[in-house]
Amino acid sequence: MKNPTRLFDFPKYQLEHGPLDVMMSMPNDGSGKSLSYSTQEFVDEMDRASLGLIALGMNAGDKVALISHNNRCEWNVMDHGIMQAGGIDVPIYPTMTEADYKYILNHSESRFVFVSNEELFKKVMAVKAECPTLEGVYTFENVNGADSWRKVLDAGGDDNKAELEARSSAVKPEQLATIIYTSGTTGLPKGVMLSHLNVVSNALVAKDRVPLDGVDGMEGEMRVLSFLPVCHIFERMLHYLYMYMGASIHFGESLETIKVDLNATQPVMFTAVPRLLEKFYDGIVAKGRAAGGVKTVIFNWALGVVLEWGPKKEKESLYAFKLKIARKLVFSKVKEALGLTGIKAVASGSAALQSRLARFFNGAGIPVLEGYGLTETSPVVTVNTINKPGMLRVGSVGKVVQDVEVGFGPDKEILVKGPNVMMGYYKDEAKTAEVLKDGWFHTGDIGEVDSEGFLRITDRKKEIFKTSGGKYVAPALLENALKASIFIEQVMVVGENQKHPSALVSPDTVAVTEWCKRHDHTYPGDDKIGEDTVISDRIMQEVDSLMEPFSQWERVKVIRVLPAPFSIDGGELTPTLKLKRKPIKEKYSALIAGIYE
Repeated sequence: MKNPTRLFDFPKYQLEHGPLDVMMSMPNDGSGKSLSYSTQEFVDEMDRASLGLIALGMNAGDKVALISHNNRCEWNVMDHGIMQAGGIDVPIYPTMTEADYKYILNHSESRFVFVSNEELFKKVMAVKAECPTLEGVYTFENVNGADSWRKVLDAGGDDNKAELEARSSAVKPEQLATIIYTSGTTGLPKGVMLSHLNVVSNALVAKDRVPLDGVDGMEGEMRVLSFLPVCHIFERMLHYLYMYMGASIHFGESLETIKVDLNATQPVMFTAVPRLLEKFYDGIVAKGRAAGGVKTVIFNWALGVVLEWGPKKEKESLYAFKLKIARKLVFSKVKEALGLTGIKAVASGSAALQSRLARFFNGAGIPVLEGYGLTETSPVVTVNTINKPGMLRVGSVGKVVQDVEVGFGPDKEILVKGPNVMMGYYKDEAKTAEVLKDGWFHTGDIGEVDSEGFLRITDRKKEIFKTSGGKYVAPALLENALKASIFIEQVMVVGENQKHPSALVSPDTVAVTEWCKRHDHTYPGDDKIGEDTVISDRIMQEVDSLMEPFSQWERVKVIRVLPAPFSIDGGELTPTLKLKRKPIKEKYSALIAGIYE
């Protein structure tokens, strides 16, 4: 085939154009053993999955849900096997509640569910009796009392091959491929309908923005690391892209093992969210400053050099010389320690990346490419790249990708048109009509394009609020600025209909502990930092300094330090680590009310 047109074409495209000995691998299949597939083995296994589903009675157009606690080979096998047999897959976040599972399984009318482990099996079984369309639940790992996914693979046979060929051939690019239920920050999850064309078109245009050689120019194995949730379209689309470009996909065991996984994989590319890059940055800086003596002096000098980085700055001869020295003396060792000596790209999405982090990592020789997109746009709309000169700008989310258009509403809302824009929300014509108008998808994000075509996101339309003085405040801008403080790990700005903005702050306990040591101040304990006025006052000094560039009505005037960080399990963060503002406001309603008494 010349190019894939359906999502399940990607593995077969790789098989035809450049089969790999290790197409996909994972360090732990649940029993402590590693698992890997060559391209041929993967294609054979996805065919078995398709045949097995047909044998079980899955019809074309039926929905099949996939839930995994981490990224794994079996998820991908089923993803392709479902769609190849004419089915529609429904990926679900493992961190969602049982109530969410029940809603999604019923709303999508899923007939089968594949889960990774015992914990998720129990969550599904707890609601199975209330899901009338759900017939079978299968597990990737061995779970007592559960049917293994192997039972499905073993159910198929030669008798179903003609049926599979007919179904596979009948799938058109414009047909529905997947329904992705957005975790959302408020309300019930919405089912985003994406066609094969939506996602395939996005993967193919993203190729030009990714600095990988692809099959033809490949020298040795191109290893990429995958650990962000594959149920999110950002990571999932990149899986298809990796297959297309001939990269070997290695799955990390968990977010907690990311440093071990990086060192084991030595990837040329991986995806990240800003929060992870912040943690890397904080750890690197803390270690460099704790080295002592000459080493700390050299580190601080090198840090100052890379924090000045920019594409144009790098071309200045004196700066280029200093940058070369900083990389050799300091950051080559940092890259080696992280397992990033061969890194070509880190794709950052999901939330705004602080300019400080973009300068640091790019300056250190770890190219971070920030992009912008939504589930509804499959997802990429814009992305920075180092493939061509003049295609990366710090503080922007890059230029629009090929075949996609960006426009603006009267209130500067970003509008998107192109083959990547969703078909609509499943079973919700009213909400679809709200966001799809005259072919344009209304993103709900506010932004602007500069004279050179770089897009900058300024806020979420629905998150902007008014103070009691009638002034508009964009909380995301303030939050991004405040996270430049070494003392602030997480922050949410509040103050709707109040006289001024305030902020709920989750402190960086490592930075606070270090500060206490240097200032001979007793560390009160992680959950007591907010009660320590000396520490709170020090953090407030940082806040005052970081708020100086903003207008008086925008500035955060008061902070409250929280006893525990925001978390997914606590219901304050989405699976992609975005703030769930409504639940946070409800949880800390008394604390917020106390600010304005």
